[in-house]
Amino acid sequence: MAINNFLPTGLLGLVLTGLLGAFMGTFSGTVNAAQAYIVNDIYLKYVNPTASTRQVISLNYVVGVLVVVVGIVLGFLAKDVNSVLQWIVSALYGGYVAANVLKWHWWRFNASGFFWGMLTGIVAALVFTRFFEGVEFLYFFPVLFLLSLGGSVAGTYAAPPTDATVLKAFYKNVRPWGFWKPINDLVVAEDPTFQPNRNFRLNMFNVVLGIIAQLCLTLLPMYVVLHQQQPLLVTVALLTVLILILKRTWWNRLAEY
Repeated sequence: MAINNFLPTGLLGLVLTGLLGAFMGTFSGTVNAAQAYIVNDIYLKYVNPTASTRQVISLNYVVGVLVVVVGIVLGFLAKDVNSVLQWIVSALYGGYVAANVLKWHWWRFNASGFFWGMLTGIVAALVFTRFFEGVEFLYFFPVLFLLSLGGSVAGTYAAPPTDATVLKAFYKNVRPWGFWKPINDLVVAEDPTFQPNRNFRLNMFNVVLGIIAQLCLTLLPMYVVLHQQQPLLVTVALLTVLILILKRTWWNRLAEY
């Protein structure tokens, strides 16, 4: 409807090309990720570790087709775009955030915690979708986040910690801030010259600016399509200022991280 009512002929082809490009980028990434997870993390690890190259290639094709078929079926079951978007952004992200934050900032977090945290969040999102139809999922985000956080912590302590050698290598290379004191002590014991990340405030400042800049990048093409000149100019000006600040506080200082 927006394309038919707002776009002139010259811009129509460009927008359609952009939409198709965005679709293909998301589509190919999702299919490739699903193939990698199922074949590498499940089949080769637990089912058939000695599989030949031909078997792996064949299974990749089968998994790719199955993922696409399942996606098409789910697409037919969806009522509208808004309901799917609400579930993904508000419900599913509630179960997704906890595990993906802990993996950077807590040394004890492991693969078991990530698995159970994600599973708890996804199952909880599905339950809320089934029994709370018609309710804005955004209101349940804190509940889903806490459930996923509980699953992450419980799953973490259900398995032994990651090997110290792996943790030390990761910590020395990435230098994350957070709850890494035990690993920091081990690294400093081996290398007294090592300096942990002390840029927490600057990192958070850049994160806030990055979020605002990303929102501007989302709004900018909307204002172009809707021919809203004043909001467009404000967005471009704000984005320009943010880019200049981030270049000085983030891009030019990447070597320090």
